Amino acid sequence: MAFKSLGRLAGAIGLLLLLSACATVNQTVPLKNEFWSQTDRTVTVALAKLPDTQAHKAGAQGLLDIAINEAMADELTKALKTITLNNSYGAARSEVVIRQFRDGFLPEHWAEVKEFLESLKAVRPDLILTTHRHDRHQDHRLIAELTWNTFRDHLIAEYEIFKYEGDLGHPNFYVPLPEATMKRKIGLILRHFPSQGGRRWFRAENFEALLRLRGIECNAPEGFAEAFHVSKLVI
Repeated sequence: MAFKSLGRLAGAIGLLLLLSACATVNQTVPLKNEFWSQTDRTVTVALAKLPDTQAHKAGAQGLLDIAINEAMADELTKALKTITLNNSYGAARSEVVIRQFRDGFLPEHWAEVKEFLESLKAVRPDLILTTHRHDRHQDHRLIAELTWNTFRDHLIAEYEIFKYEGDLGHPNFYVPLPEATMKRKIGLILRHFPSQGGRRWFRAENFEALLRLRGIECNAPEGFAEAFHVSKLVI
């Protein structure tokens, strides 16, 4: 879902809240009929957390409510990520492209993912950051494999994602970080990935711990470093 203006975004948020109300308990949003005919109002909605779906209608209607609620919430979250991501890293120019696949089942969409990566070849990047080929999460592993399958003569750095599987490995490419950069990086991660906020491993202290560990390994001046797996480097 792409939003071209704040007005459309506010309208979508209003629609999300309306649909959420029919699929949750005690989440109704009272709005008068005149509200929808007004075009000169600016509506701002802040959501700390999207409400959990709890169907209270029986049968197919209840299932439909849940489906609508979850679909709208997912698309809105991605749209908000896209809007805020563009201005977060100080880049002179950025373009964020999002494709939606079923979480945890990416290998079932091998052909679609491959076609999408092939469409990115026209960019000719100097550096590609991707997941690690030995990551035990099936989605991460497939992305890494298809990255190498698609880009043959590029510098590819595979980043780390710590989680329950314990598959961090031994990286061989280090980038020392100033403490201020380390704190800003962690803040951006926590801000832009709200979908992971409920997971026990998704904590600021865990991200800092990994950066400290890599800082020890490369003797970083301020004690923090980002680490990558780079298997091919052409100088």
